Amino acid sequence: MKPAVKRIVAMPVLLFYFAVLSQTTQIKIRQYCQANQAELIEEYREFLSIPNMAADSLNIRHNADFIKQMMEKRGIRAELLFGKSSGTNPAVFGEIKVKDAKHTIALYAHYDGQPVNPKQWSEGLSPFNPVFITAPLERGGTIINYTKGDPINPSWRISGRSSADDKAGVMAIINAYDALVKTKVTLNNNIIFFFEGEEEEGSTHIGEIFEQYKSKLNSDIFIIIDGPRHVTGKKMVSFGVRGDVNMYLTVYGPKRPLHSGNYGNWAPNPALNLVQLLAGMKDEKGNVLIDGFYDDVVPLSASEKEAIAKVPGIEETLKKELGIQQPDGEGKPFLELLSLPTLNINGIQSGNVGSMASNQIPTKAEAVLDLRLVKGNDGERQMQKVIHYIESKGYHVIDKDPVDEERLQYARLIKITHGTGYNAQRTPMDLPIAKSVVQAVQSTIDYPLVLIPSSGGSLPLIVFEQKLNAKVLSIPIVNYDNNQHAENENLQISFLWEGIETIAAVMTMQ
Repeated sequence: MKPAVKRIVAMPVLLFYFAVLSQTTQIKIRQYCQANQAELIEEYREFLSIPNMAADSLNIRHNADFIKQMMEKRGIRAELLFGKSSGTNPAVFGEIKVKDAKHTIALYAHYDGQPVNPKQWSEGLSPFNPVFITAPLERGGTIINYTKGDPINPSWRISGRSSADDKAGVMAIINAYDALVKTKVTLNNNIIFFFEGEEEEGSTHIGEIFEQYKSKLNSDIFIIIDGPRHVTGKKMVSFGVRGDVNMYLTVYGPKRPLHSGNYGNWAPNPALNLVQLLAGMKDEKGNVLIDGFYDDVVPLSASEKEAIAKVPGIEETLKKELGIQQPDGEGKPFLELLSLPTLNINGIQSGNVGSMASNQIPTKAEAVLDLRLVKGNDGERQMQKVIHYIESKGYHVIDKDPVDEERLQYARLIKITHGTGYNAQRTPMDLPIAKSVVQAVQSTIDYPLVLIPSSGGSLPLIVFEQKLNAKVLSIPIVNYDNNQHAENENLQISFLWEGIETIAAVMTMQ
């Protein structure tokens, strides 16, 4: 009995020791960031000034080289990794080996960004000319006249493409390691750095890179630093992501535009046909009506349901902020809806509107569907369900523009193509190393950490499982109202400093 008693007594002492050690490390990291904030922000502004659309290979390489230099400056051995296919954007790889390491922790972020239209950004803001703002300009914020070396208010935001998604992740990972070294905190884990350059294009070649460099990327866990923290601002850990695939639909009308007065009531209007087709895919409450759309979903486990029940409610906050009186979902909790697949219309186009509108029957109507996939869904199978629905409505499906014979043979023609997609991924919440990560992040805050079985966004994390046999968790670090993928993207500075503290805690976890 005595040995058992000793173990019971020793465990709280050990946890207390780790907690004190974690707090001491966090204080050191915080002080380091405060003392070096001007230099760190200047480096970040330089990084953000480099255009980073995945299709812009010249500037993508510039970004990759910049990251490599950042790493080498901090003593991290770095190299660029390319897939076998031509035109692959490089991943930036680095590693730190520690004697008698307890774990090998791989940290991921991506440096490419979404396409931009500078004309859509508010006056005074530019995608690749980062400036400080007091708050989002569309919510009454103003641009700050900042001079290098001025004190930086942590409540300020820095505006620019990828300031939040996801160059913030790159900066936080690299500087978390640097802060640990500079403050002489002992590392007890091997660290792998992996920064991708094609995430916003669907991570087209990441599977090739994983296959080619598998021996370099073996780890106990991959930590994804991407996406926003909880709407309440609380830190969170996500155990999974949705998958994603896009479908491109084109419905055809007459071979040339027709006068709507002369041909109205006779010539079929492709815009009307398309919106009627799309409208039938959902009911008025947002439920998808396509046969079998929800059949493959793997239900949440008991522990996942328990975790969701503990997450603070955000529905009222979102309704007020977004101006939504009645959300879809029949009153189901926000997080419960994230565990279901979606069918979203990204956009519709046909003819012209506004000052360019004309009285015509257009020749075609186009739409892009975004299918978010959850655990159990397969992208190809889910798209096939949509195609079967469309066929049931009398459409003949083709994969290229129709020829004259097809136009005369079929009353309703629709071209359907799709982009590269990937399935959902979810890591068990009771995985031992996942619990260690949760404990490390929890040690940096004095409130309960938010644990999410699956986030609403998508990353190709299933490829990490398939190619590397890796366990994967996501730790988002940026403010949720960051306008990622849109105009006026921004990052609140305090979230960057807190992100560095969080990642440093993970790097030094027991």
